[in-house]
Amino acid sequence: MGYAEFLDISIGTNAAGLGSKRKFNEPNNIPFVKRNAQTILNTAYNGLQSHKDYVPENATMFWDDRVKSLEKQALEPIKALEEMRGLDFTEEEILNVVVERLRNIPEYQILFKNAFDESNAVNIENLGKAIAAFERTLVTPNSRFDKFIQGDREAISIGERDGFELFKKVGCINCHNGPMFSDFKMHVLGVPENSKLSKIDFGVADVGAKDSFAFRTPTLRNLRFTAPYMHNGNFVSLRRVLEFYEDISNNVVRNPNVDPTQFDPLVRELRLSIKEIAPIISFLNTLNDTEFDKSIPENVPSGLPVGGLIN
Repeated sequence: MGYAEFLDISIGTNAAGLGSKRKFNEPNNIPFVKRNAQTILNTAYNGLQSHKDYVPENATMFWDDRVKSLEKQALEPIKALEEMRGLDFTEEEILNVVVERLRNIPEYQILFKNAFDESNAVNIENLGKAIAAFERTLVTPNSRFDKFIQGDREAISIGERDGFELFKKVGCINCHNGPMFSDFKMHVLGVPENSKLSKIDFGVADVGAKDSFAFRTPTLRNLRFTAPYMHNGNFVSLRRVLEFYEDISNNVVRNPNVDPTQFDPLVRELRLSIKEIAPIISFLNTLNDTEFDKSIPENVPSGLPVGGLIN
C-alpha cells in the first residue's frame, strides 16, 4: 500500500485487519484518526525546495505541521490516543512505557548499543532516531518524470508532456512545485468535511482568518499508492480531486463552514476546466515510482508476528 493505506481516515488501536479490511473491535470507545494517513515514502525530503537550504531539523510534518523533523514525527503516533496509545496509558507516560519494553528485549539492547555507541542507548530520543533512519531509506527518486527531467525525452509521452504544460498553465504549480511537487506551506481550500468525524477539523488554527481550515500541501509523488486524497481522504480518485479544484475555479463552495474569502489567494488563481483534467492526470501518473523497499523481515526482536498483531 505504498507505506500508506486505502482508508479515508485511519483506524488505530482496538481494531483488527489491514487496509480496507480494518475494523474496530466491539465494544469500542476509540475514535477514528481524524486525518488521512500520508505515505512514509520520500518523507526524508519533507521541506525540500528548490534554491533553498534544506535543514532536516526544520522539516515540516503532518497535515498541520505540528512538529518539525522526522525524529519528532516518529514519536507522535505512539503518543496519540486514537493511533497507538489507546486508553491504558497517558500521553505523558506512554513513551517511557515503550522504552522500558524495548529495554527488556536483549536483542534491542545490543542493536541500540551498536547503533548509538552510548550507555543506556535505549531511550526516547534514540527511539525517534531509529525510526526516522529507517524512514529515510524509503525514497523514490527515479520516476518516469525524473528520467525525463534528466534528459530521457522518451520517458514520458507527448500527451503526458501536454499534461505537464497544463499543470503549470492552470495554476497547480503555484503550490505543487519543487522536487517534491509541494511548497510544504499551509493553504485553505475548503475541502468538504468527512462525515465519519463528529467534530469539524479546523486544521492549523493560526493561519489567516478566523477558524483557518488550513492544511499543508502534500507531495504529488506516488499518488498511485496513496488514494483516497486530501487531509481527510474525502476524494477517492484523482479525477474527484481535480473536479473539486474545477469547482473552486467556478466559485463553487463545497464546505459551508469555510467562507470563500478565506480561500488561499493562490487557490483562487486556479483556472481549471473539465477538458484539462484527463491530461493533467496523465502527467501525474509519470510521478509514480515502484522501486522502493518492499522487503519483509522473517522475524523481529520482540518475537511478535511480523507486522504486529493485525488480526
